[in-house]
Order: sequence, then structure tokens, then C-alpha cells
Amino acid sequence: MTPKTSPTKVKVLVPGNHLMVGLLGQHDELLRIIESAFADTRIRVRGNEISIEGENAELVGRLFDELVVLLEQGHGLDPSNVGRTIDMVKADLSPSEVLTTEVLKSSRGTVVRPKSAGQKRYIDAIATHTITFAIGPAGTGKSYLAVALALQALQAKQVNRIILTRPAVEAGERLGFLPGDLMAKVDPYLRPLYDALYDLVEPEGLNRLMERGSIEVVPLAFMRGRTLSSSFVILDEAQNTTPEQMKMFLTRLGPGSKAVITGDDTQIDVQGGKSGLLGMDTLLAGIQDITFVYLSRSDVVRHPVVAEIIAAYERASSGNRDSLVDSTPLSSQSSHSKVAGSSSSQEVYS
Repeated sequence: MTPKTSPTKVKVLVPGNHLMVGLLGQHDELLRIIESAFADTRIRVRGNEISIEGENAELVGRLFDELVVLLEQGHGLDPSNVGRTIDMVKADLSPSEVLTTEVLKSSRGTVVRPKSAGQKRYIDAIATHTITFAIGPAGTGKSYLAVALALQALQAKQVNRIILTRPAVEAGERLGFLPGDLMAKVDPYLRPLYDALYDLVEPEGLNRLMERGSIEVVPLAFMRGRTLSSSFVILDEAQNTTPEQMKMFLTRLGPGSKAVITGDDTQIDVQGGKSGLLGMDTLLAGIQDITFVYLSRSDVVRHPVVAEIIAAYERASSGNRDSLVDSTPLSSQSSHSKVAGSSSSQEVYS
């Protein structure tokens, strides 16, 4: 006869009643999120003591320990970051380590940090690889974190310049209808890259860097024929490149350079739907120093409703995905973030 095992019991003593409201949330809002995530676990709170019983008691106990550390370090808790913290603990990561990793301190005093496990994997991948592909939905911080890491590399003199580029693909509007010369016409397509720069660098400092050529923001078409040495190069909205443009971009890299390619393979606007981003993981398999990182709606750091909108579109398109593009999106081809040429694969946090 197999002996019955009793449920695990864990007690967490929170150091001070002043942390309890931040830990549990107003009207126990955060506590209910945790209870919902671990439905088979019973959580009881008395004063500053939390009793946990169930199969996942140890995991929930570690979760509360991590949340207490975050509160002690001055991080406020809300439903969004508590949900991401739960995902990290389930993935056997330390949220207090992930969420306190400093990427860059902007000129305005804002500290840029990863806000999810996927974002932490993303910044680690960029640090350790020459070419990083980041694929995921809007709002996952793909472009913003890449720009922050590029500025960090420039400040540390790891590179001599930053080059930000995007394909000028028409999405409902035609370039010819826009006023001005060529640069004025393509400027709206580059505006999101400027927005990230202005958020991280004061305008005067940014203007000086751009005047010196330390930072360039250019349309992808202007990259042809160049060799980019000692540069941190970011290709944004890569799903709207053609295969020929993607090849052109990847072959621009010179010595001492690093490239980040970001894209959302569910928002392809390139004519004919033949995207240069699709199939790159297969094409580049076996090449060392290239990695693919997949982000998902759990990594969305905009308003919580954005994640719900993305989920709604995913549900709507799940039955007819083949009718949207002529190839399966990269983010649905694999459930892992892969390093090309490596026998191991990085876990995807979704």
C-alpha cells in the first residue's frame, strides 16, 4: 500500500505590518490574484503571518518571499507586475533579481529595467550575442529596451555609434500623399524610434549626439552599400522587410558591431505578405552568435487592456492563421527561444 502524503505546509513571516497592505493589495486584490494562480493551495493571513498549505505551498511561499524583497527595495506592487512575478516564480526564476536589473539610467533619472522574465532573457541575449532577433506583439518593449541597451553600449564606449532603422512600408497611407521632401515623407515611419530616444536622452544631448553622427535614424533603404563597424544597429518593424532587404541589412555588419532585429510577425504590411522576417530561424540555423527571443502577451508592459486585445486577436486568428500570411508566424513555430547553432534552447516565457 502506498502511504498517503500530507499536503506541504509553509509559513511566511512578513517583517513588519507596514508591508502587508502593499503585499496583499487594497481589499486583498493582490492576494486574490495569487490564490487564483494557485487554486490548489490554501492561503491564510493572520497579522503579518501567512500560512500556506497544498502541493504548491513551497512555491507560493517563495513567491511571497520574493514580493517582500521587492517591497523592501521600494518596488510598488500592482496586478500587472504581480502576475509577471507569478510567471517568473513558476519558471524557477528570481523576480527580485529580474526586476531589479538595471539596464540604463536615463538623463531624466528614470531607471530602465526589465519588467518580465521574457524581457530579462531578451537583454541577456543581446549582451551575449552579435545578432539578436526579438519577435513578439506590440507593447513588449522590443524597441525600447534595444534603444536603452544601445545607449548603454555607447556610454560605455563599447561602440562608436548607434544606427536605428526601419522599413518605410505603407500601411493604409501612401508616401506620395505626404508633404515635403523624401526625409520629410519617411519621418513619420521613424518617429517611434525618435520617441524612444527622447524618452531616454535629454533633447540637447540627443541633438549633439546626432550632429556628431554618434546616433543616426535612417530609413532602411539608405543602408544599402554601407559597412557598419563599431556600431550598435537596430532594425525595427522587421516584419515589413522583404527577404532581399533582410539579407541586405544582415550583411552590413562590420567588425565590433552588434545588431538587434525586432518585429511582430502578426502585423505584416509588406506588399504580398512576403516578409523577410519569416523563416529566418530556419535559414540561420547552425550559425553561431545568432539568437532568437520570442516574447508574448505576458511580456506586454503597456496598459493591461493591450494584453487583452492581443489575446482577442490571437483567438480570432487561431482558426485561419494561414489566410493572414503565406507562412506560419515565427512566434507560433516554436515554443522556445532558440540560439542558432546551439544544442540547447532557451525557455520562452509566455
